[in-house]
Amino acid sequence: MDNTSDMMLKVTDVCKNYGKHEVLKQMSFAVPKGSIYGLVGKNGAGKTTIMRIISGLQKPTSGKVEYCFDHKGYGKIGALVELPSIYSTKSAKDNLIFQYMNLGLKIDDSIDEILKFIGLAHTGKKKAGRFSLGMRQRLGIGMAMAGNPDLLILDEPINGLDPEGIIQIRDLLIRLNREKGITIIISSHILSELSKLATNFAFVSDGAIVREVTTEEVENAGGIQSDFYSADPEVLLKVLKGKGLEARIDPQTGIVKAKGVFNLTDVVTEASKQGVNIARVSTRETDLETYFINLVGGHGNG
Repeated sequence: MDNTSDMMLKVTDVCKNYGKHEVLKQMSFAVPKGSIYGLVGKNGAGKTTIMRIISGLQKPTSGKVEYCFDHKGYGKIGALVELPSIYSTKSAKDNLIFQYMNLGLKIDDSIDEILKFIGLAHTGKKKAGRFSLGMRQRLGIGMAMAGNPDLLILDEPINGLDPEGIIQIRDLLIRLNREKGITIIISSHILSELSKLATNFAFVSDGAIVREVTTEEVENAGGIQSDFYSADPEVLLKVLKGKGLEARIDPQTGIVKAKGVFNLTDVVTEASKQGVNIARVSTRETDLETYFINLVGGHGNG
């Protein structure tokens, strides 16, 4: 990630204090151009704070944010942080017009194009206050699209949505990324949905980045994971490797941990031939949520 030309922005050693409370602790990460960059972390980890800093709503106490594109033009960074600022008594189109006026943009046909893109062209004069939560979220994203941004920053855009609303937002963001080439930074506590959307992840814990990974790296770290319990782990390790599994012995517990698909009968039979008794096998499939919990510990996330 040293090639700046391939980056959208770089966050370096950013700290943010509120009085004596340190919210961000030398946070550093880099967002590749064209990516959908997912921020994963528990509630209070610092995701919203860093998004507010990146979008220019707050200043860091120390550290810096480097934008690898012309970010100073109106609308070059679109943001939906916390709740969308929507006029509930106005239509979707009127809300977009007001957003254009706030940004000093020309009122033109691009407003209708945005309405069509976010699936709200049919709403006519219906007041936004009568929209469903999913429709309001799509309108908020549409308002963030004003000015044709290069970077879109979205804090929990699918929070509270029903399954249909989640799918609509997910499809919208994928289209924005692929069809319009917009780089997206997104946070979500619904990790199963984020795993279907993001191309890169930064795992946030206690105001710092624990690790940056790509979707491919998460998938490679996942797959079928099995724990083998035996009184003779050294011999069992050889048996499992002989079956083509990636295996290792946990030095603290003596449990043999293996990755890959296997036929249990074949493994038990071969182990028995080697004089090894398998007392128990525990198998699971690792997903993004399990990966995150194993990485930072704990059971809640947000």
